[in-house]
Amino acid sequence: MKLLLVAAPLLLASCASVSLEETATSHQLATTSSWWSEQPQPNLRSWWSSFNDSQLTRLVNLSLQQHPSIDSAIAAVRGAQAQRQVTQASLFPSLDYSVSTSSNRTWSNGNDSTTPSFSTGLSASWEADLFGKNQQELLASDAAVQAAKADFASIRASLAAETALAYLQLRAAESDLSLLQDSIKSQEETTQLAQWREQAGTADSLAADQARSALESSQASLSTLRQSTEELRNRLNLLTGQPPGSLSFAPNGEIPTPSNSFAKSIPTDTIRQRPDVRSAGYRWVQAIALTRSANADQYPSLTLSGNLGLSSLGASKIFNAQSIAGNIIAGLTGPIFDAGRIRSQIAVQNAAEEQAFASYRLTLLTALSEVEDALIAARRTQERIVTVSSASKLAKSAADLASQKYEAGVIDITQVLETQRNEITLQRDLVSTRLDNATAYVELYRALGGGW
Repeated sequence: MKLLLVAAPLLLASCASVSLEETATSHQLATTSSWWSEQPQPNLRSWWSSFNDSQLTRLVNLSLQQHPSIDSAIAAVRGAQAQRQVTQASLFPSLDYSVSTSSNRTWSNGNDSTTPSFSTGLSASWEADLFGKNQQELLASDAAVQAAKADFASIRASLAAETALAYLQLRAAESDLSLLQDSIKSQEETTQLAQWREQAGTADSLAADQARSALESSQASLSTLRQSTEELRNRLNLLTGQPPGSLSFAPNGEIPTPSNSFAKSIPTDTIRQRPDVRSAGYRWVQAIALTRSANADQYPSLTLSGNLGLSSLGASKIFNAQSIAGNIIAGLTGPIFDAGRIRSQIAVQNAAEEQAFASYRLTLLTALSEVEDALIAARRTQERIVTVSSASKLAKSAADLASQKYEAGVIDITQVLETQRNEITLQRDLVSTRLDNATAYVELYRALGGGW
């Protein structure tokens, strides 16, 4: 584990042209190079297509195009790239120009005269990067750009997963709604039968009251489910960057499930694929480079500057060689006493480096844990589907038989209501378990870094 924690950011750093040879030995790099070059087996870029649901695919693609967070992440990448250009400019000389004109007026013997003068010049300066300060800052900017790109990928992966989860929850709510509507029809028939018997005097009002109570309870649940479906539709509109009510959803009472051919990746795939892990690694690389830059402040800096000026009393003579003046200055400066400022700044960067490594390590461990949890959930929910499905079929048979016996007068209303309640409960449990199973796969795709 420690080897992976050390090697992964080193290899991330190589992608960003950041040299970190001092952090690990060549033996460690050689040990992990084959692991890093190995390609993940599943294609996770568009994992939602494995659910074989055209509406799900449409919604996820729309969210990746229209959600405002995508534009914000793109702007962050552009900002990091622009900042890198600013940092890179410090490695090169700067050249400035100046143009000026002035006029001198004199009075002599009652006469005044005006003498114009013109001047132009060039000035250049360059700080030699003797101890690599500017180069380290450029390497830190490179890592910041790569981290911003990884953050963008992380937003895409998270957005795809959130959209898929909302869609699955909507389909589960629709399935629940359909089941409850069918159950209400059965309860209405039972209630009607109980009322007829009460009117005929073959049964007291207790049976009719119990039947009506169960019916009204189910009808109240129906309103709750309708509210849930409407809220989930609004959430999907939000996730796809649309105003409420903009999207239309074709009726579909089934919860899509992923293809059984999906190959579950091993947990170490998260190091190669998860963008949040990559981002944390690049942040650590950035902190290392900034620490080295702070260390370079302890050493002298060499600055070269030069000026070239031209002046003339007339605009037509501005480029006359006799009016040219120039100088070149080389200066070496270094700290003698700064009241501990440089030492404190180095301590600040050392602490930031330690914090970045701790954040990277936590992100990596969280990723591994999430993959393992998703694998367990996918396996266990599949097992529950089998048992709950079997129990649901038995409950339906029991409810049908109880209704027949009640019509024949063999049993009382209490047993009928109990079997009906057990049937709808198990049917809804089956829907919930199927949702949990589909959700586990979505979480597995997200945990593996899919969707970017």
